[in-house]
Amino acid sequence: MTSAINPNNIDGAYPIAGQPNNTQGMRDNFTATKTNFQYAADEITDLQSKVVVKSALTGGTLDNNMNDNLIYAVKLNDVSYTYLQNTATAGTVTVDYSAGQFQYITTTGSVSLSFANWPVAGDAGSIDIAVNITNTAYTLTLPAAVSLGTTGVQGYSANVITFAATGTYQFRFFTADSGTTITIFDLNRPLLAAEGQTIGYQGAAGTGGTVTQATNKATGVTLNKPVGQITLNNASLAAATTVNFTLTNSYIGNTDLLILNQTSTANAGGYYFNAICNAGNAQVSVRNIMAASASDAVVLRYAVIKGEIA
Repeated sequence: MTSAINPNNIDGAYPIAGQPNNTQGMRDNFTATKTNFQYAADEITDLQSKVVVKSALTGGTLDNNMNDNLIYAVKLNDVSYTYLQNTATAGTVTVDYSAGQFQYITTTGSVSLSFANWPVAGDAGSIDIAVNITNTAYTLTLPAAVSLGTTGVQGYSANVITFAATGTYQFRFFTADSGTTITIFDLNRPLLAAEGQTIGYQGAAGTGGTVTQATNKATGVTLNKPVGQITLNNASLAAATTVNFTLTNSYIGNTDLLILNQTSTANAGGYYFNAICNAGNAQVSVRNIMAASASDAVVLRYAVIKGEIA
């Protein structure tokens, strides 16, 4: 009687009732089947450890950790972020970047921030922190790495922020070098001068510069700085006479304003100054409004104020 599975019993690859089934074809079929099952098992195991799933697989736990692998050309909708609410605290607070991009701190005293687990250098990371100041005596001390964006932050001085009123203040911190240099953004207050503070170019080494005019008061000078000091030549300038010189400065645009003030004391108030801004330079006018000629090395300080007319 032939097998119901293989009525023709072709090459003995299928079992025949009542006969030994030890042909080479039979053995090869079992080996191939075993190998294919092993391939399938390996692939399923690999997928279980690597794919992103909507819920945990049976007998497992949900873990969609991407291990910093790149996801690109993504269109997102209805996205939420981890929000970590720290317990009321004072003293040193270590903000763990990996714990969530939105964190909340309620103060019971002054707080000193530190950061941990930023992305590796070359990858950018930002974190938002809300600080509930419950007493105006409490301060927020920033780590030394927070060195950018501090100008204009209300209450800021030497990496310590004081607060004029109780309430919740929100800040964003950003780095692209794993926390070596951190930028701060004040999210719920304008960058205006608070009482006791000033606004301007101060505090950034290299922002300003100096130049001394050669030959006479009509000689051009070059100083590529947004603020600076110009010492004019002490050539004589006749009474009721105007002389013009060119200040070449790459920071100046044709819609900008150039603020000029005399800071030398000789014949202070005896001169009138004006500036016409162009792209990359300004034409500066100096007029002697005194009744006699004068030979002063007038010292001017200037600041470029960016402007627009549209």
